[in-house]
Amino acid sequence: MTAPAPAAPPSASVTLQILSIVFYTFIAFLCIGLPIAVLPGHVHDQLGFSAVIAGLTIGLQYLSTLLSRPMAGRLADSLGTKRVIVYGLLGIAAAGALTWASALLVSLPAISLLVLLVGRVLLGIAQGLIGVGTLSWGIGEVGAEHTARVISWNGIASYGAIAIGAPLGVLLTSTLSFASLGIGLLLLAGMALVIVRNKPSLPLMRGERLPFWAAFARVAPCGASLTLASIGYGSLTTFVTLFYLERGWSGAAWCLSAFGICFILSRLLFVNAVNQYGGYRVAIVCMAVEALGLSLLWLAPSPALALLGAGLTGFGLSLVYPALGVEAIKQVPSSSRGAGLGAYAVFFDLALAIAGPLMGMVAAQLGYAWIFCVAALLSLAGVGLSTVLLKRSQAH
Repeated sequence: MTAPAPAAPPSASVTLQILSIVFYTFIAFLCIGLPIAVLPGHVHDQLGFSAVIAGLTIGLQYLSTLLSRPMAGRLADSLGTKRVIVYGLLGIAAAGALTWASALLVSLPAISLLVLLVGRVLLGIAQGLIGVGTLSWGIGEVGAEHTARVISWNGIASYGAIAIGAPLGVLLTSTLSFASLGIGLLLLAGMALVIVRNKPSLPLMRGERLPFWAAFARVAPCGASLTLASIGYGSLTTFVTLFYLERGWSGAAWCLSAFGICFILSRLLFVNAVNQYGGYRVAIVCMAVEALGLSLLWLAPSPALALLGAGLTGFGLSLVYPALGVEAIKQVPSSSRGAGLGAYAVFFDLALAIAGPLMGMVAAQLGYAWIFCVAALLSLAGVGLSTVLLKRSQAH
């Protein structure tokens, strides 16, 4: 008699394995979310700098994340994913200390801003390290066949943390002070460092090591489409507070929460759609929904409709990253997975890095509402590019 094939691990067991790793993504993005709703207003109102500088303060973090991706991918492939995550958590702790110091120097606006910017750079590098580290660790732990699930749960952890962190940051600042945000980053990073100490890491993968730029070239077509879609997220997180102020509305942080909640719901409900229908098809539908949500934000006559627009934007953007990511990671060998993930993430970072200054200029010329119109048009351009990639893959 033929021996039965070994049973696949239960879905719940795989999910628990994934969650034990993306926990560190949750901590990283909780630390990113805490200041995100209050930082533009702090730089603009408390320190007295322009909307463009406020946008640059947010964008600098994303730019530093972008520039750290080659290093993060190389370290994940050569030193191991656990060590990369530890380095990232140490960076968050340092960013928290500098944010705390910046709050103490608020009477010296230029120096306070400079210290704050250094902290933003460190936080961006930490995000790059932890982002690549957790994805590479998760895929290595549960297998490449679960790539979409790992990316999806990693995103749920990311945006769930933003949804929690944004209003929590507003609460901390209003009840305590801006300095409490720095202290919060220190405490969260310290807790995660204690937890990660006892978690065993994976052995290094043997095989071909692609140079970062070789991996970058392979994933670039999918990455370009991701960039076009992700500018909408960067625009929303950076400028929704100032958009609300321009309209005379309150409760901007809840827009970020609506985005995050709908983002999570979409991933929970449709996580299997990528494997069922293919990455390109899912990305096309999702970017169209995102464009609809951004258009509603642009035209919203009331906070209620703005919340609906933010929710639709999150619902649409939700599966773009895993959908295109599954197609992108197919282009690199498993031994260079860290380089491939890092290269793919560069395109997301690029979108967030340019969204601040680009949309700051749009706001200066046309007003904050027009930011969302431009972002919607870019998302539609992503629909077009993904359609071209789908037809090319079908031809091959």
